[in-house]
Formats: sequence, structure tokens, C-alpha cells
Amino acid sequence: MLNYTERLDITFHALSAPARRSMIDRLSLGPMSVKELAGPLDMSLPAVIQHLQVLEASGLVRSAKQGRTRRCHLEPRALDLIEQWVAKRRTQWENKLDRLAKALGE
Repeated sequence: MLNYTERLDITFHALSAPARRSMIDRLSLGPMSVKELAGPLDMSLPAVIQHLQVLEASGLVRSAKQGRTRRCHLEPRALDLIEQWVAKRRTQWENKLDRLAKALGE
């Protein structure tokens, strides 16, 4: 089983590519076929499938075969990991800035 840091690294890696972020954006509107996801991207279908594999490995996207079509959908709970990481850093910085403001007498 992956630990927290490994899961976070995999998730950030999955979101590091603009094409994968674009896929996430579009899947946030609802499930789509691989062909629908590939439509606006300027890349081959095999390249799109490779990007999808990275997203699936991170847990951000799930796909299932429906007849002859592979449908993909977003797993929004997988974004909770990043949200928690960002929230912790935001809280740390807000606390530091509050202490600085207090020290400066503001």
C-alpha cells in the first residue's frame, strides 16, 4: 500500500501535464468516452490513452468498457488529498502572517 507521500507525488505528477489537467477539467462536467476526451487535444489517440493511464494510476480517473466504448469519469474524492495538503500549507502561512502582523503592531 502506498504511503501518504507516495500518493501525493503520484497525484501531483498526474496533474503536472496540461493535457491531463484539460482531461480532468472536461471530466468534471461529466463522464466521457476516450474519443470525446481526445477530440480537442492535439495528439494521437495512443498518446491520449497514455495520459489516461497516468490519471487512472493516480486514482483521479476511472474508466470502464461499455459495449465497444471506454467511458471515463472523474473520481473527485481523489482530489481530497491535494486539497488537504494545500489547506495545511495555507494554515501554516496564515499563522505566520498573523504573528508577523501582531509583531508589527497591526
